[in-house]
Amino acid sequence: MLVICCSSLFIVGLDSTIVNVALPVIGRDLHASVAGLQWIIDGYVLVLASLLMLSGATADRVGRRRVFQIGLAIFTAGSGLCSLAPSLGWLVAFRMVQAIGGSMLNPVAMSIITNTFTDRTERARAIGVWGATFGLSMAFGPVIGGLLVDSVGWRGVFWVNIPIGLAAIAMTARFVPESKAPRPRRPDPVGQALIVVMLGSLTYAIIEGPGLGWHSPAIMALFAVSAVALAVFVAYEARRTEPVLDPRFFRSAPFAGSVVTAISAMAATGGFLFLATLYLQDVRGMSALYAGLHMLPMAAIMAPGAVLSGRILARRGARLPMLASGAGLAAGALLTSQLTVFSSTVQIIVAFAVFGIGAGMVNAPVTYAAVSGMPVTQAGVASGIASTSRQIGQSLGVAVTGSILAASLHGPLPTRFVPASHADWLLLAACGGAIMILGVVTTGQWALNTAARTAAAYEPAEPRTPVMNR
Repeated sequence: MLVICCSSLFIVGLDSTIVNVALPVIGRDLHASVAGLQWIIDGYVLVLASLLMLSGATADRVGRRRVFQIGLAIFTAGSGLCSLAPSLGWLVAFRMVQAIGGSMLNPVAMSIITNTFTDRTERARAIGVWGATFGLSMAFGPVIGGLLVDSVGWRGVFWVNIPIGLAAIAMTARFVPESKAPRPRRPDPVGQALIVVMLGSLTYAIIEGPGLGWHSPAIMALFAVSAVALAVFVAYEARRTEPVLDPRFFRSAPFAGSVVTAISAMAATGGFLFLATLYLQDVRGMSALYAGLHMLPMAAIMAPGAVLSGRILARRGARLPMLASGAGLAAGALLTSQLTVFSSTVQIIVAFAVFGIGAGMVNAPVTYAAVSGMPVTQAGVASGIASTSRQIGQSLGVAVTGSILAASLHGPLPTRFVPASHADWLLLAACGGAIMILGVVTTGQWALNTAARTAAAYEPAEPRTPVMNR
């Protein structure tokens, strides 16, 4: 069952790294600007982030296996459509179809794992395997993507999802039992719509700001719409009996910290992959395969890092892996900021590998903090919030780093990338620093007490106190 659930994470992670490697070739073939390349990533991520919590709640209500299979089918079909896209607009649209299916995979799979592995140590180890799977997909992605792009073209990067998706559908029907929450939440269409408006307007404003002008009426209006949607969302959800995002969850310091940590970590990772791909292919002139091989050490080290993080989590709690993750992300970003057009392969590999250590160690403590201390009957919603936080982080990371890069470019990308991207690398390093601070603040006894009180208040019959740090 764990293998089947991890297969969904594998194809989602694989898709992410493969598409990143293919971005420069897609941009040249479809005549896309930097903003267009951002939309290839963020069009997918935005839909994913907007629907993850709805998918988690729906799975708790109508059946986790059923929703998981539907998600696999839509994601697989969307991958096929992406491979046929005739233009940039169609590719972005088909990526959004992919995302509809993707939103039904990871939070639902994590809900299945949470309800299967009820022992704290077993669950921590299962989450470690879950994180290692993502590391493996990151490791295989750049090389497979490079091989496909250099042999059959960028459209081939979407074909690899199809056989994996079909196999996962068949295995799910055979081995995964159906499960539902005893008291699932009712739908919240208003809250869901407000999330879509808030994230969509914010991301659009950030991506298009450099082109339209930050002070243009359209961009200012989009920022205002996002702020108003957020304010209305908070006020509306606070009055609902069963909101799509329960404000009471955030009374738990470990849970709230996991949300901020996930956003920071994935903003750093998403921005890093976006910038690194442009640096290797457009600045250094590498082929897709050669660029993928340069990114392989970073991705490969994420898998053992995730396993190690899960083991440390089971024995010592979340503080140590969070500190190591933040330090790795910060150090890796700072090392990468020193790369130039003439930097050696060793310099590139070392910088990327250090960043990979941080990226690999963050998933296990974030996921565990999100679902621990929360009622097991709401595992789908809690894991959906954690997954949404990751996608929001990736969306913001790509949007912000791409916008800073576009605003700082005063000439051709190959010659101006290094100075234009310097502020981006420092921003990513700051994300790592924030994770280190959160690792200290959200794993102490005070934080654990807030988690225990939150769980007891939400479902007194089943208080669940997490052991985040000993």
